[in-house]
Amino acid sequence: MKLLAVEAQQWAQYLFPRYQLVDELGGDLHLLLGVGDPDYWPGRCRVAGSASIDELIAIAKAWHAVEQFDGVLTFSEMSVIATAVVADALGLPGIGLDAARNSRNKFRMRRAHQRGGVPIPKFRFVPDLPSALAAAAEFGYPAILKPTLGASSSFVFRVDNPAQLERRFADASEGIQRMLPFQLEALGVDIGPQGLLVESFLDGNEYLFEALAWDGELFIGSAVDRVTMEGETFDDDVHAAPSTLSEDQLAEIRDIIAAAAEAQGLRRSTMHAEIRMHHGRPHLLELAARPGGGELHLVARVTAGYCPIQASMDVARGVRPSVRHYRPTGVHMMGTCLICDGGQLEYVVVPSEVSESEHTLRARILQQPGATILRPPDGNNILGFLVVTGDSHEQTKQRLEDYVDLIEVKLAGRPAGRSKTPWARLRPVAPAS
Repeated sequence: MKLLAVEAQQWAQYLFPRYQLVDELGGDLHLLLGVGDPDYWPGRCRVAGSASIDELIAIAKAWHAVEQFDGVLTFSEMSVIATAVVADALGLPGIGLDAARNSRNKFRMRRAHQRGGVPIPKFRFVPDLPSALAAAAEFGYPAILKPTLGASSSFVFRVDNPAQLERRFADASEGIQRMLPFQLEALGVDIGPQGLLVESFLDGNEYLFEALAWDGELFIGSAVDRVTMEGETFDDDVHAAPSTLSEDQLAEIRDIIAAAAEAQGLRRSTMHAEIRMHHGRPHLLELAARPGGGELHLVARVTAGYCPIQASMDVARGVRPSVRHYRPTGVHMMGTCLICDGGQLEYVVVPSEVSESEHTLRARILQQPGATILRPPDGNNILGFLVVTGDSHEQTKQRLEDYVDLIEVKLAGRPAGRSKTPWARLRPVAPAS
C-alpha cells in the first residue's frame, strides 16, 4: 500500500519512528512537508517550501498523479486539519474538514460535545482577563486555563485563586502565540479561534485510550492509567498499564467516546481519548483524530495487542481495521516523559544497561545538544521517553524509577545531574488484577 503522510511544518524528528513503523508494517510511506528538510525521509519526501494549504494541495495533486496513493494520514496533532483538506483534494478517504476542526480546536470540540450531551467540564472561551475571572468565579476554584490550539499540555495551568489566574492569563496569552503546536499549523485554512478557555476542574484520576470509530461502532483498543498527580502545571508524566478500570467503567467510557466521536463527526477514524473522573464518574477531556503521542502506540501493541499505527494505515485507505475490544495481554508497562530543569542542554547520556535492557520497551531522547529546554510557565519541553515492562505493577514501577536515576543530564553552567520524573506526586495505585 502506498501512503502519503502530511506534516504542514516538520515537527523536528518526533514522528520519524512512526514513519519507519509504517514501512515495517508493509506500507510504502511518502512524506509531504510544507516546510522541512527534504532529506528527512530520503527518496520519498517532497517539500512545498511553504506551509500554505494551497501549496500543499498543489504538490499533493501532482505527486498523486504519478504515484497513485492509496491513502493520506498524519500522526501530528498540528496537521490533522491540513491532512483532511489534502485527502479531500485527492479524492481519498478522510475525516473531512469540519470533523478535523472539531477534533483539533478545543473550543469547537467542547461545543460539539455539549451539543452531543457528552459529559465534559464546564467551559468558556475567554478573550480577555475580565471574562476569564468571571468564568472562574462562576465555575469555582480551582479552575483550568488552556489554549484552544494547544498540544502536549503547553500553557495549560491550574489556577487556585483570582491572583493566580491573573498571572497565568498573562503568561498564556503571550505564550500561545509562540508555542510550537500553533506555529506548526498549515496557513490559509480556517482552524477555528486561537485563544484561551477557562474550564471547571475535574477532581479524579486520568486515563488514556487508543480507540477506533468505524461506521457506528466504537472500539477501545488500549487503556492506560495516568498514575501521577499534577500540580499547577500539567506534564505528560507517568503512565501504567494494564488499566485498573473495571469492566463496567470501561463500558461507560466506551459509550462516552462513541458519543463524542459522533458529535465531532468522526465516522471512520483512529482516535486518542483522555478521560478524567469527577465525583466518581468519567468525563471527557479531549478526543483527538489521530493515535496518541509519545510511545502510546507501542504500549498499545505490547499491553493490549492493538496497533494504532496499523489501524491508521487501514483507515487511510478505507479498509476496516482488524480490532477487538480492549483485552490486556498480561504484560505490565510503566512509562514516563523524562524531564529536567530549564536551560541549554549540553548532553544526555542513557547508559546501555537502560537502552539495551530486555525490559526497556523504548528509551528515546528527543532533544539535541544545544537545545533550549523550556519548562512551565515558559513552555513544556521534555527530554524524551522511557518505557519499561515487567511482571507486576510494583516491579515495573521500581524498574522505571531505577532506570530514570541512571540517565545523566548536563545543562550549560550547571553540574551534571540526573533526569527526573515527578515521583513525589505518584498516585497510590494498586496493581491491576
